[in-house]
Amino acid sequence: MRKTPTHRLAPRLLRAACAAVAIAAVSGATLTGSPASAAPKTDTTQFKGVNWADPRDNYANDPVVLSGLSLSDTYAQTYTKASRVISAFRANLGANTVRLPINPYTVNGSYWKSYRGVIDAATDKGFKVILSYWEGTGAQKDGFIDDEATYWPMWNTVVKAYKGNSKVYFEPMNEPHGYTDTQWADIAAKWLSTYGSVPRGRVFVSGAGYNDHVTSVCADPRLKGTYLSLHHYGFWKSYATYDQWTADLKERIGDCASRTVIDEFGAPMTTGLNYDKPAPDDNYVNFIQAETDTARELKMGSVYWPGLRTDDIYSIQKLVGDASRPWLATTNQSGADRLAWAWGRGRPVQP
Repeated sequence: MRKTPTHRLAPRLLRAACAAVAIAAVSGATLTGSPASAAPKTDTTQFKGVNWADPRDNYANDPVVLSGLSLSDTYAQTYTKASRVISAFRANLGANTVRLPINPYTVNGSYWKSYRGVIDAATDKGFKVILSYWEGTGAQKDGFIDDEATYWPMWNTVVKAYKGNSKVYFEPMNEPHGYTDTQWADIAAKWLSTYGSVPRGRVFVSGAGYNDHVTSVCADPRLKGTYLSLHHYGFWKSYATYDQWTADLKERIGDCASRTVIDEFGAPMTTGLNYDKPAPDDNYVNFIQAETDTARELKMGSVYWPGLRTDDIYSIQKLVGDASRPWLATTNQSGADRLAWAWGRGRPVQP
């Protein structure tokens, strides 16, 4: 999700000091099985997707409720609404993947039964679903797993429910910036060993930091066979040229493009910017054009942030129609054009 990186050194150092102990501890039941291998990735272009987000940006100390849904919705109501939103993602954008947030409040409580309607609707529509753990907000928003005593039971429940569904992918944590590169790789390795029956080709290991580089996790042999997820945003620089954005992205990927999916990137979509024409003086136009050109060039999948998030100027879709039977409208056709180009369709930027 979109934010300026911040660092609270005191709590970060305190929790980092305990990280090795926490990583070594066994929390929750272990779902074991024979180690699952995966063929080497040649590209990740199968993932053409968007994020569907809670209006609060997915950081929550309670259940995440996606834009257009309600905490009071039953499973059937959730399934119906989600089916229409997923269909609109496909119809309007050509997407085939959706990334969804989870947290212990969502999974370990009563809302899980209803929330499963989103996952089930998406996979029934043929979509790939990436389930990513998000930390809480306030004091919990520090780049660490909030509470391992609830984190591992959450994953036990999710893996048990969807291990057998080949369209569901698991991302152990979104933006683990509280940990060092080594500590994060240790946690990812622990996740893989805990859920050894999950094929590695259905796991997304986040890049270290704010998912901002995948080179360290890519180099770790314990994480072999997994996908890697990268985040990249234009607001990280006040201005950069097209060539500078291209170089910045490639540096964060290193030689790991064949395993990498950019599962968050975005720019303003409701402010009237035209991403189909060169605009060398505009940082965001340079960013989107460089990002989508590079994803296509390197045969990398991408998942735009956000496909749908209420009142977010980056949202490339907005809700329309009756709340009980929602549909979506595109907020910026030129942005949709760039996504199509990244995903192997459409036309390049026209001078």
